[in-house]
Amino acid sequence: MPSRSTPDPRPLADASASGSTRPLEDAALLRRLLRAKDRMDAASSEAWPVSRLAEVSGVSQAYFARSFKRAFGLPPHRYLLTRRIERAIALLRDTDLSITEIAFETGWQSLGTFGRIFHDVTGLNPGGMRAQLQAQPEELARVPACVVKAAQRPVLDSAVLEKRRRAVAATLRESTKEES
Repeated sequence: MPSRSTPDPRPLADASASGSTRPLEDAALLRRLLRAKDRMDAASSEAWPVSRLAEVSGVSQAYFARSFKRAFGLPPHRYLLTRRIERAIALLRDTDLSITEIAFETGWQSLGTFGRIFHDVTGLNPGGMRAQLQAQPEELARVPACVVKAAQRPVLDSAVLEKRRRAVAATLRESTKEES
């Protein structure tokens, strides 16, 4: 009997478990992941643990986390951090809210955590970022908002703690060099 070419009914978890980086091809799963991503975008100041996102998507927590990273290139937590930092940058640029108000409005529970992570991600503290953004308002006035947002999007291709470890290691290497 000739073999029929039928699609594999198993989810794409097998490929991700073996380390494959090919994009997701399951349209139904992508729609469910987009639903969770849209919820995070709409309410980035809320807590979005993987369990809640997986429930929104209708898949298990582990499968959600793997699939989200394959689909969007970032784990869910880093994606949420990116959105929160983007929103904080916009509020720093466009409002006169205090940094404390911005921290709580963007979903941070602690001003210290907000300031530390903001600095780790952007390289500036929130006050420094505000001063820099407000010093050049006329330069950005003629640029479309979507382009400004894309250019100012924080890069979180590595974990915030990993960035901090690299910065400390570089500082240690510099301070331990022998002077001749």
